[in-house]
Amino acid sequence: MVFFIIVLCFLGLVYNVTPYMEYHPGGEAELMKAAGTDGTDLFDQVHRWVNYESMLKECLLGRIALKPAASLKEICLPVTEENRTLNGIHPEKNVLDDCFKEIVPSYDWFQTQDSVTVVIYTKQKDMNSELVIADIQECTLRGEIIVKDFSYLIHVELSYAVYEDMIVQISEKVGKVEFVLKKKENLSWKKLGQPLKNHNSFVKCTDRGLYYRKCKLLSKINVTHDTRLFCVELPPGTHLQVPVGHHLYLKQTITGTEIVKPYTPVLSCLVSPFKILSSNDKAQIFFMIKIYPGGLFTPVLDTLQIGDYISLSNPEGIFRKSQLENVEDLLLLAGGTGFTPMVKLLNYALSNSATLRAVKMMFFNKTEDDILWKSQLEQLALKDMRFDVQFVLSEPKKEWPGKQGKISLSLLSEFVKRSKHESKILICICGPLPFMEQGIQLLKTLGHSGNDIHCFTT
Repeated sequence: MVFFIIVLCFLGLVYNVTPYMEYHPGGEAELMKAAGTDGTDLFDQVHRWVNYESMLKECLLGRIALKPAASLKEICLPVTEENRTLNGIHPEKNVLDDCFKEIVPSYDWFQTQDSVTVVIYTKQKDMNSELVIADIQECTLRGEIIVKDFSYLIHVELSYAVYEDMIVQISEKVGKVEFVLKKKENLSWKKLGQPLKNHNSFVKCTDRGLYYRKCKLLSKINVTHDTRLFCVELPPGTHLQVPVGHHLYLKQTITGTEIVKPYTPVLSCLVSPFKILSSNDKAQIFFMIKIYPGGLFTPVLDTLQIGDYISLSNPEGIFRKSQLENVEDLLLLAGGTGFTPMVKLLNYALSNSATLRAVKMMFFNKTEDDILWKSQLEQLALKDMRFDVQFVLSEPKKEWPGKQGKISLSLLSEFVKRSKHESKILICICGPLPFMEQGIQLLKTLGHSGNDIHCFTT
């Protein structure tokens, strides 16, 4: 039997990796480079993010006495550029200017008898599940990692079939992302698979383009006389969580033409009791959509039956949770279905902000029957004393006791007052384009700069 030894400088452990040889993505030749020597540096160059303890625990022989560090370095074999890029670790060259190259992710893969794990090292210490989008469709793996304003893509036709129930593991503190794929057959893979379009690329998010997957309609309920709450279910092989304030595109083929429209997901309810989300909850996305009888897209959506499918894109948006840092007054201006981005924003701000003193919403509609989730907003105001909502109608009935009119200087001047002098403020606005343009102009007239205002647009 031949022994291949990897000594880790912080543990001084010796492994017999002969049983692992057939599963190593680099093959026998790569393992032989560390045979009988200290392979610490070689391992760190190529596999430093791999969880070797769990992979090789059955191969552990014991410990050895280490030589001085200087001597160990002298017997380490050099690692060439060719070896470093063995598994497609570095994206294509000349994609970015030198100032951005330090943030370019890299990837590797390894396998056991029954699984394959693709590891992406993002070099980001604030990585989270909202920045990772992954899809397994038949034998194709597509994984996208958002790094600041850039997108890193893994896109491979896998060597063999895998099950759809992929596991996505994210180590936030070190920025490591793992896609764990369960093999359908316990075969040894010689390579991860065949690279597909834009595999191992790193580009601006705005240059990436939209990617769609088919989602099943689970439910459709009335919110008002012309607005529905749709619940769709992601495919079992999809990992996707929509960030606060971001939208998705729905795509449907109508009379032979693909029609695409943006919609911002909402919650299933504003005032439901707190619960830990299950995997099923995370796989469900809710949309509040107004049906326009003369429209091209929404009437077709309204005819969808439970169990029908609709295509759903990756998230897009420019809102960042960091915009809420140290905010004391959060003011929301919503016109009609411009209410939808406010739903998750309200929930997040009230649940997570330590500095928030007041959240006020001014919600503009034509009639009382048009107000979305009116009773839930009123319940939320009773439940959380920081929250206050004001309804404004442009075509009210005579008995309407609330505010009337359209967005104006007189309505906003009192609404945008801070809870205390010089408190940090954020004003978010969403609605029809004329509503937003007029609102922004009025806010500037009242002395608010662009830094105070965020517009939800698509």
